[in-house]
Amino acid sequence: MKFVAFERAKQGTGASRRLRNSGRTPGIVYGSTSAPELIELDHNALWHALKKEAFHASIMDMELNGQTTKVLLRDYQMHPFKQLVQHIDFQRVDANTTLHMKVPLHFSGEEESEAVKTDKCTITHVASEIEVACLPANLPEFIAVDLKGLTMGKSLHLNDITLPAGCKAITHGKKNPVLVSVVAPVVEVVAAPVAAPVDAKGKGKGKK
Repeated sequence: MKFVAFERAKQGTGASRRLRNSGRTPGIVYGSTSAPELIELDHNALWHALKKEAFHASIMDMELNGQTTKVLLRDYQMHPFKQLVQHIDFQRVDANTTLHMKVPLHFSGEEESEAVKTDKCTITHVASEIEVACLPANLPEFIAVDLKGLTMGKSLHLNDITLPAGCKAITHGKKNPVLVSVVAPVVEVVAAPVAAPVDAKGKGKGKK
């Protein structure tokens, strides 16, 4: 994915406010061995880019002053109630430095699984992304997870999926976190009607 940035000459609260009023968003690019660079982006283009999953989870080409740099989105700040991106941060990517990134999970096949198709279970996606450590060249845009093999009574854990080559999961102390849970359908038990007591003559003692 590629986007265009422009060099930003001024900084400070007043300068940033004037920049936003002109339809631009202030930002910064940092990392690697180079000094941080002040940049600005077209707000409308940025607003639409932020709606794309790839903008958050993949290495992008940033064009600045005719040169292209590999960067990652690291942070952005939104206005409390306006549809306005107030500031954005990017990190330069070094091809030889290991990244720690959260990668989205793309689930498929649950409607074809035995758990759903046969046993009418409810499937809950416990995690929507996982953190991985990898070199930039091995960073996936997403991780595909096939749920066709789900069965009743068995959840899907991290160890049950295959990570892309060169990626290692970061679990922060959790040995084998659950990604997808399978909940069996609730069976309603209807109580049998209680018969009225019968006297010695075989007549019920119900109300007259």
